[in-house]
Amino acid sequence: MVATPPKLADVRPVAPPTPVAAESIVKTEGLDFWYGPTQALFGIDISVPRGEVTALIGPSGCGKSTFLRVLNRMNDTIDDTRVKGRVNVDGTDIYGEDVDVVALRKKVGMVFQKPNPFPKSIFENVAFGPRIHGVSDRTELARIVETSLVRAALWDEVKDRLDVSGVDLSGGQQQRLCIARALAVDPTLLLMDEPASALDPKSTARIEDLIGELKGRYTIIIVTHNMQQAARVSDWTAFFYEGNLVEFGQTEQVFTKPAKAQTEDYITGRFG
Repeated sequence: MVATPPKLADVRPVAPPTPVAAESIVKTEGLDFWYGPTQALFGIDISVPRGEVTALIGPSGCGKSTFLRVLNRMNDTIDDTRVKGRVNVDGTDIYGEDVDVVALRKKVGMVFQKPNPFPKSIFENVAFGPRIHGVSDRTELARIVETSLVRAALWDEVKDRLDVSGVDLSGGQQQRLCIARALAVDPTLLLMDEPASALDPKSTARIEDLIGELKGRYTIIIVTHNMQQAARVSDWTAFFYEGNLVEFGQTEQVFTKPAKAQTEDYITGRFG
């Protein structure tokens, strides 16, 4: 017998528990979001801890990626979208009138589901962001490129062929190159939208290991459909359903003793 998914009316009235964190880097209050007439997020209140990994889980179309893109205003590139509520990132209301969106995206890096290296050399892929932000000295660019590739666990594999095109790398290497490119502008927050879903198991394991290595230096928010992956890599987990934040807590608690029936139903495979 297939269990019936919870109705939206059953979800909305339930206020998600808010974890107590020493310091939050992202805080949203009453966040609503629309694509044209269609509302995609409903009253999202969340405080994301600094220096840790937060996983966003939930079925397709539940608002995970929309929420992620709200945090660096990538939804601004889509016509007829609207945001209501407060979104604070690292002490700044990012939808304030005086916000520099270019500076925001320097602070909030993003890695997408499919690796998207530029058709440029490995060096120029990583140096692209720093150049945009005014770094022109070759020695400084070389330092940034090396540091970023080291942090992305790619330096040892490419240090002797930095002039090779990024598109000639393997899929897993391309994704780590994209991570290095995001790190090159020294972000505070790193957003990852299904970063391993297009990769083979070995490359996926490397990306997961890398997330663990980057944690602490960066705050990471990762969208994933793979609940085993969420359990392995994250410290905190947020469960979204039909645009609502149903539950948010420490990953071990969410996966072993969820506070909400909807969360348990999703995690145990009753729907989704």
